[in-house]
Amino acid sequence: MAATAPKATTTTYRCPRGEPTVASAMAATRMAIEAKCEIVIALGGGTAIDTAKAVAAMMTNGGAEADAYDFLEVVGRGRALTTRTAPFIAVPTTAGPGAEVAKNAVLEAGDRKVSMRHPYMLPSIAVIDPELTLGLPRDATAHTGLDALTQCIEPYVCCVPNPLVDAISMAGIVAGSSALRRVVDDGSDIDAREQMCLCSYYGGLSLANAKLGAVHGFSGTLGGLLHAPHGAICAALLPHSWTVNVAALEGRVAKDDPEVSARALARYAEVARAMTNDPEATVQDGIAFLVDLVEHCGVPGLGTFGLKASDFASVVEKSKQSSSMKGNPVELTDEELTTMLALAL
Repeated sequence: MAATAPKATTTTYRCPRGEPTVASAMAATRMAIEAKCEIVIALGGGTAIDTAKAVAAMMTNGGAEADAYDFLEVVGRGRALTTRTAPFIAVPTTAGPGAEVAKNAVLEAGDRKVSMRHPYMLPSIAVIDPELTLGLPRDATAHTGLDALTQCIEPYVCCVPNPLVDAISMAGIVAGSSALRRVVDDGSDIDAREQMCLCSYYGGLSLANAKLGAVHGFSGTLGGLLHAPHGAICAALLPHSWTVNVAALEGRVAKDDPEVSARALARYAEVARAMTNDPEATVQDGIAFLVDLVEHCGVPGLGTFGLKASDFASVVEKSKQSSSMKGNPVELTDEELTTMLALAL
């Protein structure tokens, strides 16, 4: 965060480890106001960028008296911003959330993660340089990379796709599925790093202009419950979302509405062919590809982070309220959602 030239001074807020929270965003806002900052610069991953988005918004919408709950969805008052945010520059050092091109900040609020959202919250400038991701550890590379891939896949297969997002998300699917294994095995592979940055960028654009699905529908609730990295949660759920969605589409949806089933399954098959680079690949080949990729990346099950079977009912109930869940290609039953959690455990 910087003041005006000619003698620019800076005030640095170092985000606590873990996911961004309402408390940390408000603490950073108070620091910025006290230091009379005029510009916000985020250097880091999704935590830094989402925190900075919230800070830039609250600096000009309430200032020192700002309350994040005025603007938060689901758990807050959901008010719209009335004034443009402070100038905000996003410089991502991970390739995953695509937060640098999204108009929302996702914050932990109690036992769930929710968004502060408004078009004004888009960064003024985004600087994406794959060299800044070269130092990212293997686990973080894998988790953020699988999150980026998920954010390209879910908009492509969501219940309300559109041609513009189809083109962008498919480019991200091709980039991410071909580069992630390479960059996990060799973090110095700059070409693979660049492809993952593109995958992340395309994923951010895709989710901002279409919808997501069950993976992100669960991720907000699970993030608040487990305080686990968002990317790790998405990575653990991704292949199982395919298993459960495809089973529902091939079973009960095909019986009730064959046209909807066929249309959705065709899109899954298109993704499978893109990921595998095999023009004959089937949906089941796509599931096998994702299972193998997640295993290769060493993604732990959600039980590693503390999820228990006794949590399932509460997690399902809360997650059904998520806007992301409403983008799933089929409305899943409580039993199907529970199966997805059990498979990811």
